[in-house]
Amino acid sequence: MKDKFQMSSMGELTFFLGLQVKQKKDGIFISQDKYVAKILRKFGLTEEKSASTLIDAEKTLLKDSDGEDVDVHTYRSMIGSLMYLTSSRPDIMFAVCACVRFQVTPKVSHLNAVKRIFRYLKGKPCLGLWYPKDSPFDLVAYSDSDYAGVSLDRKNWRMSIPWMQIDFLAV
Repeated sequence: MKDKFQMSSMGELTFFLGLQVKQKKDGIFISQDKYVAKILRKFGLTEEKSASTLIDAEKTLLKDSDGEDVDVHTYRSMIGSLMYLTSSRPDIMFAVCACVRFQVTPKVSHLNAVKRIFRYLKGKPCLGLWYPKDSPFDLVAYSDSDYAGVSLDRKNWRMSIPWMQIDFLAV
């Protein structure tokens, strides 16, 4: 390629499209802890107490039509920030997707659930994906469906996850 294009070495890749990349002898670790710190500052949650879990098991997320409305733009901005973060944090995907359902008319209870995810991130900002060097490279797909299992609206739920399998660990 050097014959066709002007090139120079800029050293080892450490940051790419908002992802922090740490290259080691036995694999690559991808995280977004700088982004976690940035969104905690953006939404004024740096002083909040951290949470050990993503979801409060005692409180089911429901429509809450009697609840107090919250600013739709702030709620959606928080959800968008969390959705971007799921690219390196699969541990938060379920909780974020549970909150996504309430973007049309978010209430205080929904905002509290989103803030709990942020509080969890505050306590565990450095988790990410570990791709071992000697992992297989296979195309794998998983699918899950549930007929009317969501108690909120009894709609069908389906999810499929196709990807090129490179064994990774969320650490």
